[in-house]
Amino acid sequence: MNTDKLSVRLTTVAKYVPEGARLADIGSDHAYLPCYLAKNLKISYAIAGEVAKGPFQSAEKNVLTEGLADKITVRMGDGLEVIQSGEVDCITIAGMGGALISSILENGKDKLGSVKRLVLQPNISAFSIRTWLFENHWELLAEEILEEDGKIYEILIAEQGDPVKPYQEKKEREFLLGPFLLKEKNEIFKKKWDLEMKNWQRIVEAMEGASETAETIEKKNELIEKIKLVEEVLSNDNEESERS
Repeated sequence: MNTDKLSVRLTTVAKYVPEGARLADIGSDHAYLPCYLAKNLKISYAIAGEVAKGPFQSAEKNVLTEGLADKITVRMGDGLEVIQSGEVDCITIAGMGGALISSILENGKDKLGSVKRLVLQPNISAFSIRTWLFENHWELLAEEILEEDGKIYEILIAEQGDPVKPYQEKKEREFLLGPFLLKEKNEIFKKKWDLEMKNWQRIVEAMEGASETAETIEKKNELIEKIKLVEEVLSNDNEESERS
């Protein structure tokens, strides 16, 4: 991967950045995404934010090497600390856990007034992001699920709007699995949730022999509920496939 050719994951993130956007890429690492978008004339400018010194220096080096210092500013700071209010209208955050992405958005809420679009790619716990978006009046517009190098990723796109709109049926199920991904239920979706379900089943089995505390009972019941929920979705899909 480089500034000319992104990974499939980052190419999908790039696809959802609006034409002419003023972008902040948080946790930019090597600044591959903003460099790629700038070189393809898709954005007006970008801020590449990085909290760690090594990736910050890599991002700076790439921006200078590509001759993009007039289009991309590299800043060191934690989350949305690197932007000023009104400075950007699109934020991308990719390659972190969903809980961390949610906390970055929560801690930087005062910077989101001018932001029209969020493009978020959690490595785990997209549930945390859907919950945050819903509670903070962001409307989920689209979702994608993809597999690359043996890992499965979800990408969530949101804009300020009606947070209830995407959720039509059982919110608990849709928050966990994704309302748009649930409608499509492609093979990668089925693979991801089959693997997740089997992992939860192993954890529940391991807990059977452990001493029970209020905390372990609660955790076990939570996992059993998730297993039932995913089982229901996957078995319904199998039944539909058999009928067709």
